[in-house]
Amino acid sequence: MKPRHKKLLWVLGGLSLLGVATGLVLNALKSNLNYFYSPTQVSNHEAPSNRSFRLGGLVVDGSLKRQTDGLTVEFIVTDTANNIPVRYKGILPDLFKEGKSVVAQGKLGADGHFVADQVLAKHDENYMPPEAAKALEDAKKLNAGKAPKL
Repeated sequence: MKPRHKKLLWVLGGLSLLGVATGLVLNALKSNLNYFYSPTQVSNHEAPSNRSFRLGGLVVDGSLKRQTDGLTVEFIVTDTANNIPVRYKGILPDLFKEGKSVVAQGKLGADGHFVADQVLAKHDENYMPPEAAKALEDAKKLNAGKAPKL
């Protein structure tokens, strides 16, 4: 075999290994991504039913219900157009309040409830996650005058 052919084989072998490594890294990243969805997108079945994702919006006033175990809570998240009931077992953040923005991470249950494994509340009076602010703005434009659905 000529030296030029040996060099070409080494280059092709290196490129093959680089391609396999890149594929493995991209696959690992894809499986760990958590996309953000608004209640309207969840209601329209745009959110994945078998993967974890983030649900964001406002906590509906008067919707917070605590169970007798002291850890399980249920509340409703809205984008002013649609509502999604959320169930969470754990300690809520100190800044969690009704009428304020929230982002919950979890999966959509078979009963239509979003089962959260993490709840994130805003960190100051003016903050709202950019995705949640955009979803609320879009919902207001699309559904001006319509009553929210549950």
